[in-house]
Amino acid sequence: MGTAPGEFEIIRDYFASAAQGEGVVLGIGDDCALLQAPASGQLATSMDTLVAGRHFPEDADPAAIAARALRVNLSDLAAMNARPLWFTLALTLPRSDAQWLRQFADGLLQTAAQFGVSLVGGDTTAGPLSITLQVIGHTEMPLRRDGASPGDHVYISGPLGAAAAALPVILGEQRVDPETQRQAEAAYFFPEPQFALASAISELASSALDISDGLLADLGHICVSSGVSADVYLEQLAVAPLAQALAGKEALERAATGGDDYQLCFTVPQQQVAKLNKLDLEIFAIGILTEGDAGVRCWHNGNPWQVSSTGYKHF
Repeated sequence: MGTAPGEFEIIRDYFASAAQGEGVVLGIGDDCALLQAPASGQLATSMDTLVAGRHFPEDADPAAIAARALRVNLSDLAAMNARPLWFTLALTLPRSDAQWLRQFADGLLQTAAQFGVSLVGGDTTAGPLSITLQVIGHTEMPLRRDGASPGDHVYISGPLGAAAAALPVILGEQRVDPETQRQAEAAYFFPEPQFALASAISELASSALDISDGLLADLGHICVSSGVSADVYLEQLAVAPLAQALAGKEALERAATGGDDYQLCFTVPQQQVAKLNKLDLEIFAIGILTEGDAGVRCWHNGNPWQVSSTGYKHF
């Protein structure tokens, strides 16, 4: 059991060393960070809160918790084709535990270094374990949700369903062999923000977002923002092998509705499809946008397909 450092010791000993990087004039240690914004383009910012028992098991590896917390936030920047620059951290802890903090900080800062983003400030306080991160990035060509039109093709950037199928394993509700356990933990705690893919499609896509709450729910956000409907052909949906192994007959529904994939869902006008195909990306065409406000309609081998839920609900 570690000693119990106070707030300023926590900041100094575990996080202050990260406050350096591109555009950081003054980092952690003063009332505010001073940041030099790029001369052109726009800043993109997003914030998420992850709560123990709802977004991750409280007894999970602290380094894995930290990696997940930062990666899912960085995915929002990737979805808008924004390059990550800085982030802040608000950490609420039930107790001040030096060993837990060291492992959490190691996982957080290793992830930050991997993606080239700098921790520039934050706060710590006592209470139920929760993690709030705000990420800030820079974009010259943002991808938004409101640019899609009828006739646009719908794509996803990779197979879906692995994280949703892994959740019972993570919660200890489903026993698996050690290799499957490793794959489940990787899928759930270490999603890959799709920065390279977003950059590649930025001049061709009419809209995009990351798949956090479930494909059908998130595609529904594009439909609402752009004033369109969507037809999704589920036989074309790429289902992750881990989802097939863990969920069996339910794998397709996990892929369509489960969430936590952090792949991109994006739309491309018909006249840009040939250019997209020349990029030789590992992407999957799954549907098409239509006129109207009918939302997302699902089909499987020509038949209507009903889902029990379109995706994750925060409340």
